[in-house]
Amino acid sequence: MGTRFGYTLMTEQSGPKDLVRYAAAAERAGFDFEVASDHYFPWLSTQGHAPYVWSVLGAVAHATETIDLCTYVTCPILRYHPAVVAQKAATMQILADGRFMLGIGSGENLNEHVVGRGWPAIHTRHEMTAEALEIIRALLAGGMVDFSGQHFRVESARLWDIPDGGVPIGVAAGGPRALDAFGHLGDHLIATEPNADLVEQWNSSHSDAPIGGGSRAIGQIPISWDPTSEKAAIRRAHEQFRWFAGGWAVNADLPTTAGFDGATTFVREDDVAEQLACGPDLDAMVDKIRPYWEAGFTDVALIQIGDSTLDRFLAEAAEPLLARLREAAP
Repeated sequence: MGTRFGYTLMTEQSGPKDLVRYAAAAERAGFDFEVASDHYFPWLSTQGHAPYVWSVLGAVAHATETIDLCTYVTCPILRYHPAVVAQKAATMQILADGRFMLGIGSGENLNEHVVGRGWPAIHTRHEMTAEALEIIRALLAGGMVDFSGQHFRVESARLWDIPDGGVPIGVAAGGPRALDAFGHLGDHLIATEPNADLVEQWNSSHSDAPIGGGSRAIGQIPISWDPTSEKAAIRRAHEQFRWFAGGWAVNADLPTTAGFDGATTFVREDDVAEQLACGPDLDAMVDKIRPYWEAGFTDVALIQIGDSTLDRFLAEAAEPLLARLREAAP
């Protein structure tokens, strides 16, 4: 399997109708797949959006024809009950004619606190995610499901519309503890950092389907392309994406956009410019993305920062950037 490059439908920075339009444009530009964030809040108030991703993806399934689709990622432990996530995924797979993958992760306080059930400790979230995946897998397999676990109960549940071929599941792991807890319940690995150790750990526990031999490792990276100005690209990235500098150990626990704004008060434009590829130089972007395939990742989803830039990015930069990436990647 060759390296695939995807486009991120960033629900935190675009409204629902625009996301559907961008999805169709990304398919025309030649991206291999699309991932969509499943959020109730944006990371920062300057991003300004958070539509319901499952409605968006249903529309995207009809606005596109061949491109693969994926949630990146859905948390099935508080805001959604896992039985409902299974129903969403089955319906989405039917609408997408088999192009959908369910991405599952243990979530962030930012999006889960809204239901007023508190924010569990990380080991509890991992336990909940493992139970949720057991329920989702059982329901997607068909038949009547009863489940009584430490964290969830399911009584006489059944999915009445199940897609032929099922729904592949990607599991998001920020580190080895997550993979230990629920990696065995996934078909593919999802991670937001080019961590070769995670790939190695996955391969050790999935010897029948290692990365590149049945399983995929799907990463994600933000870029801030601008047709003329590196300074404008850096300024936009700092305004809308400086939250990324905190890392997932911080990002998972902050509850509000105000919290992210406060936590990133001292992140400078220079810090963002060092971490992210900013400006018109496509070769510099390839160099920033390169660590993913060098770490063994098979798929990389790009985030173009800034809704105001997306029409032009997809029309002007996407195709030449994809050509450079495919030339450079294995």
